[in-house]
Amino acid sequence: MERVVPWAALVELITPYSPEGKRGRSPFAVETMLRIHFMQQWFTLSDQTMDEALHAVPLFCEFAGLNWDTALPDETTILRFRRLLEEHKLAPQILPLANELLGSKGLLA
Repeated sequence: MERVVPWAALVELITPYSPEGKRGRSPFAVETMLRIHFMQQWFTLSDQTMDEALHAVPLFCEFAGLNWDTALPDETTILRFRRLLEEHKLAPQILPLANELLGSKGLLA
């Protein structure tokens, strides 16, 4: 998935809607949260289960670009990212954008 998913294009789609971090804790990178969102979809994980998996499965952290020295997104942070995608109707745009970019390379999802 590292080579197939057009991460940069998807981050570009979402970034204008992401929090700027002017209040509260600094937000996690859009790509990190997007990768977590994808893992949730691939493995059918709830927000709480994804939170727990990030603490228990080192491979999940590695894929999301996180390490053990940094804070991990909690259940509420994961929920807020999913709601951001829903609120701005970004989730339905992700698959067509990915398909378009893959198609231009002669690939299918």
